Amino acid sequence: MTSASATATKARATAPAVQDAPTAPTATSTAHDAGLLLLRVVLGLTVAAHGVQKLFGWFDGGGITGTGQFFTASGYPAGETMAVVAGLTETLGGLALAVGLLTPLAGAAVLGTMINAAAVHGPGAFFAPKGMEYELLLAVAAAALTLSGPGRFAVDRLLPVPALRNHRLALGAQALALGVVLAAVTLLVRS
Repeated sequence: MTSASATATKARATAPAVQDAPTAPTATSTAHDAGLLLLRVVLGLTVAAHGVQKLFGWFDGGGITGTGQFFTASGYPAGETMAVVAGLTETLGGLALAVGLLTPLAGAAVLGTMINAAAVHGPGAFFAPKGMEYELLLAVAAAALTLSGPGRFAVDRLLPVPALRNHRLALGAQALALGVVLAAVTLLVRS
C-alpha cells in the first residue's frame, strides 16, 4: 500500500519535464531588459554615428578620403580601404547593436574596431583627448553586451535561431574571441 504523497511524487517523477517553458517577466527582469535596451541604443547609435563620419563625412567627419588619409598616417596600408572597412563595421555593427540584431557578432565587431582605435589614439595615455578612455569605455560596453546578450527587447528574440533567442555565455565568449583575433590581425598589418 502506498501513501497519497508517495503516489503524487511518483506521478511527478514520471511526468515529462517542460522544456523552455515561458515564464512571466518579473519586475527585475523587465528592469534588466530595459537597461540593456538603453545601453544598446546609446552605444549602437554612437558607434554608428562615428561610422557615417568615416563613410559619408556626416557630423563633421572626414569621409572616406579624409579618414583614409588618417589611416595611412597611422600606419595602415590602403588607407581608403581601411576607412571603408572601419566605417562599415562601425555603422552596421552599431545599428545592429541598437536594434539587437545578431548581437554577439555586432558587439564583437564594435569591440574589434575599438581595440584598433585605442591602439591608434591612446598609446601611453589614458585620459582624453589624447588617451584611450573613450575607446576603452565603448569597447567594454560592447563586450558586456556580447557576453550578456541583448535582453528581451531585441530583434534577436524574433529570429528562428535558438542560440540568439536564448543567449548563452559561451556564444558571447566565442564572439569576443573572434573580435579580438580580427582586431589583432588588423593591428598586425599596421607598419
